[in-house]
Amino acid sequence: MALEQLRKRWESIASPLVSGLGRTNPAVLTWLALPIGVAASFLAFTAPKSDTGALMLIGAALLITFSMILDGLDGQLARQTGQVTRWGDYLDHTLDRLLDAMWVIAIASSVAWVNDPVLGWAAAWFTLLGSYMGTQAQAVSGGRNYRGFSRADRTILTIAALALTGIFWLIGVQDYSSAPIPFDHLEMNPLSVIVIVSGLGGIYTFFVRYSQARKEIIALDQEQPLAQPNQDESE
Repeated sequence: MALEQLRKRWESIASPLVSGLGRTNPAVLTWLALPIGVAASFLAFTAPKSDTGALMLIGAALLITFSMILDGLDGQLARQTGQVTRWGDYLDHTLDRLLDAMWVIAIASSVAWVNDPVLGWAAAWFTLLGSYMGTQAQAVSGGRNYRGFSRADRTILTIAALALTGIFWLIGVQDYSSAPIPFDHLEMNPLSVIVIVSGLGGIYTFFVRYSQARKEIIALDQEQPLAQPNQDESE
């Protein structure tokens, strides 16, 4: 979606910073993003409905932002310094998926703000399912599929939801209506909205990427058919 189109602009802005890192191993940045992301989850999960809790949510938003900056720098560092490896790509995607699931589960399980861990686990599952369709398409056809509700879209909205919920509390916006059916047991605040959007976005992404991958893989099969078992014996 639109936020994915900002990738080239981000790389241009970050290039001087990456140059300053020299020959740093990109995996260092990849691993640093993990504890920072875990800390963000802890703040979101434990934040009470108070001024302190509001500041914790804003802190979680800042930590996720920092984690995403590191996530954006590791790949660029690898490319600019000639340290691109298959293991680095695999590690990056693996930790990304862990944090994606962790953030939505932590927010949904927050007793003070959402309090629906089942919805959180469902949203995480659909989020991972959408991501899986992109990586599986890459494994089969060699081309990455970024269509649908991307990680960049979801993470930016998560950061905004955390920050807005905290800011709203501090300025006195503390009462919300109920969410529409079938989520009417939830308070309609930015955090409950992002959990619902993440789940629905994952479902949408699954079908969009499935449809696109199907077209591309069928076309590839026609252009470059795979060798069939026992084909040589039958000829």
